[in-house]
Amino acid sequence: MHRHLLKGFTLDGLRQDRTLNEAFETGDPLKLMRLFGITEKTAMHYVGVAHPEKTSQLPR
Repeated sequence: MHRHLLKGFTLDGLRQDRTLNEAFETGDPLKLMRLFGITEKTAMHYVGVAHPEKTSQLPR
């Protein structure tokens, strides 16, 4: 990939964007954990952002 195509982007930002896109698509925290090697807490955060209706009734 050409370096100038990624100017202004960070690897962390791209990873977060990819994780969030997957959360919107699947809404499955286990899939996020497997795909991205993230913790349960982090996976639930992404699912909560993408699908607040799924997590609104969970205890905080």
